[in-house]
Amino acid sequence: MALQWMILTYVVAAEAVIALLLTLPSPKYIKSTIVSLVSLILQPALFIIPFAGFQLLDIYWKNEHRLMCTSEICTAAERDRFEKSIYKAQRNVILCAASILLYWSVYRICKYHKEIQSLEQVEKRYKDQ
Repeated sequence: MALQWMILTYVVAAEAVIALLLTLPSPKYIKSTIVSLVSLILQPALFIIPFAGFQLLDIYWKNEHRLMCTSEICTAAERDRFEKSIYKAQRNVILCAASILLYWSVYRICKYHKEIQSLEQVEKRYKDQ
């Protein structure tokens, strides 16, 4: 069960590193190379959106069908276990949201960079005329 969250954690870490690489100032040639490589990776990496969405649905379903431990019948250990599961679910929701948000951010950064490149090419053609 924890494997899916480890995968999602590694994907979020990789997306964060890629977003950092894309936003760091660098020479034009290196930046365009990085953007072209990341653009090639973006389409296969789209699997993260439905994967995170499915995980969010799983968390919601488990939350709706979780046994509540709020009465006086619960022992301290049961109450601790219940609170720990709530904290884990909250952490996992943040992880899913971060993966979707970081994917979208990387996508938009690459798209903006490509638009800037195309506008620079148009400007260069007008200057050459």
